[in-house]
Formats: sequence, structure tokens, C-alpha cells
Amino acid sequence: MTPFLKNMAVVARRDFLAIVATPTFLLFLLAPLFMLGMSLVGGLGASQLADSARGAGRIVVVADTGDVAALRSADARLRDALDGRGPATLDVRIASPKGDDPLVIAQEKGADTYAVMVGPLTTPRIVEREEGSRSGRYLALLAEEVLRDRAAGAVPPVAPHFESIRSGGTSIAVQQSMGFGAVFAIFLMTLLLAGQTVSSLAEEKGNKVIEILAAAVPLESVFLGKLLGMLGVAVLFIAFWLAMAAGGGLIAATQIDPATLSAAGAGKPVAAMLAVPATGWGFFVGICFVYFIMAFLLLGAVFLGVGAQAGTVREIQMLSLPITIFQVGMFSLSSAAASAPGSPLARFAEIFPFSSPFAMAARAATDDAKAVHLLALGWQLLWVALVIFLSVRMFRAGVLSGKAGWKFWKRRQRA
Repeated sequence: MTPFLKNMAVVARRDFLAIVATPTFLLFLLAPLFMLGMSLVGGLGASQLADSARGAGRIVVVADTGDVAALRSADARLRDALDGRGPATLDVRIASPKGDDPLVIAQEKGADTYAVMVGPLTTPRIVEREEGSRSGRYLALLAEEVLRDRAAGAVPPVAPHFESIRSGGTSIAVQQSMGFGAVFAIFLMTLLLAGQTVSSLAEEKGNKVIEILAAAVPLESVFLGKLLGMLGVAVLFIAFWLAMAAGGGLIAATQIDPATLSAAGAGKPVAAMLAVPATGWGFFVGICFVYFIMAFLLLGAVFLGVGAQAGTVREIQMLSLPITIFQVGMFSLSSAAASAPGSPLARFAEIFPFSSPFAMAARAATDDAKAVHLLALGWQLLWVALVIFLSVRMFRAGVLSGKAGWKFWKRRQRA
């Protein structure tokens, strides 16, 4: 192990034990009980996000050019007869000479596609998201209505061939809600934990311990060690509450009647009853935890650098408001990106370093691309190193030099 890493590990272990090995740490563990109220707020936001996303639902008909007007006219009449309660917005497309794959259309990104109809109207092929859905029956009725308009006598029989999507059928609205849930969870954890790095240097600046550390080891090791020590406290905090939640879940599971559970499933496979993020549950949960670590390191490095410039406890207390506003701003930006995946706003949130962990966690719920996350993690690590470098330079120039104020460049003293 290099001297830099060794010094960093010593500082991290020292700060970690200084926090954990105290009676007040128990109070810290129990502090998130107010998260119940915050969770209600997050659930309401996710519900509203899902409702807004469902407005983008559609049913698709791929037809010949001569059938387009007739299909739209028949759709308007049917919706009038149903008092506007049609299953979703009708999207009529011109058939491609090379043929159109309804499975590809059904899984296009950007909107929930509930059913797709292709082929001649007398024998259409209808692909449904769910077997026996209202949307599929509506498309069959739409084909029959068009044939009835054209028939001079008896209506030609309609013999649709129904198919259902058996994989990849999770609603886009549900996936966007998962993305919002990931953003909210990471924001809540960083709000509770990352802000504490502001005051981590206050006591040591007052009793001159930081000067001894700065003389013994590089300041970069001190700053990074303190940041990793606080990260260790945060991970222990999360592990404690996850263990509590897992224990509560096991207790609740023992109280459920298996017959009731099987009746609720109605004979469907368990996999069909669960919504799945685009990248899969294993990757999604793992990458969200990694993005929490990156968000903690990024925001914690900023807060550590800002707090290192504070000279008194009063200044540290005054810093709490702008720090909270900054965190809420990153949450708002990432929430907007989660509701509009693939938009320019989402791309900006994914590139901007301090909102990137939140926005990329939301992207993992709606986009099945995985290699892009490696690029994002590298970009975020680069900014962690840059922020620590700038924080150390500010601390060395403004504090260790003995000068008051928030100064970045050390001025030359006149002889």
C-alpha cells in the first residue's frame, strides 16, 4: 500500500471510530423515523409521475394508405359511442413495403403501447401487452367497424389472431416511477448523511489538530480520508435500516396465508406479477447503490471544502441553508429528468456532475443500456478528484496561511 493510501486509511478509520464509538450514534441511527412522512411525499410524487406518464399510452394500427382515413373515422365514432372512454390514443401508421414487426412497435420507447394491429382487416394480427386486454378487443372492433362501413350487405367476418407479449412488458409509466423512486431514495439518504461533512473539520481547526495532520501527511489524504470515513458511517447507517426492514418483512411474511397469496396471483407466475426495470432488478439495485456512493462523495467533497473555510460554529450553521437548497435543486433537476427520459433536460442532468448520480439512477430504470453507466461513473470520479483538489488548495491558501476570508489564491507577502 502506498503512503498516500495508508495515510488516507488511517484518517478514515480514525474519523469512522470517532463517530460510531459514541452513545450519540444510537440517536443518529434512530433519527430517520421522520422518513415515514417523507416517504409519503415521495410516494405521492411517484404516483403523480405515473399518472402523467400514462397519458402517453397508445394503441397502434399499421394499415394501407387507403385504410387510414376510414380507421380514424371509425375510431372517432366508437369513442363518441363510448363517451370518449377509448382505451388509449390511436396511432395509425402506413404499412412499410418491407413489413412491420408488431413486437418491435409494441416495445418502442417513449410511450406505453397497449396493443398493435397489423395485416388485412379481415384477418388482422393483434399483439397485446396483456392477454385478453380491452385494447386488443377495441382494435378488433375497430377493424369490424371499418368493414361494416364498406359492406353493401352482410359484414365480412373478422378473424383476428391475438398474441400477448410475454417478456419486456413492464409499463413505461411504472419504469419512470421506479426511476423517480431511485432519485428520491438517493436524495433522502444524501440529505440525511452528506451534510454532516460540513462540520467535520470544525473541532480540529479549533484545537489545532488539523495543523498537526497537515504537517504529518498530505492534505489530500486528510480530506479524502475524512470523506471515506463519513461514507463508512453512511453505509453502516443504511445497513442497519436495511436489516431492520428485512427483519420486519420476514415477520410479516410469516403472517400471510399462502392460500390468500395464491388467490391474489390468480394462477399467474410470480415474474408476471412484478414490474421489472429496463436493466433488470439485480443491476438496477446494484447501480443505484453505487450512484448513492458517488452522490455522497460528490456532494460530501463540496460540503467538506466549503465547511473547511468556516471559522466559527455560527458560520457552519449559516451554511446549512444554502447546502440544503443546493441538494433540493439537484433533486428537482433529476426528478424532471426522470419524468422525461431521453429529453435534452435529461441529458443535461446526466452530464452535470452533481446531478449525474441521481439522473443516471433514474435512467437505469427506463433504458436497458449498461455500458453508459461505466462512462458516467468515470466522469463522476473525475469530478470527485477535482473537487477535493480545489478544496485542499482553498484550505491551504485561506486557512493554514492564517488569513481570514474565503481565498483561493495565496497572495505574495511584501517584504
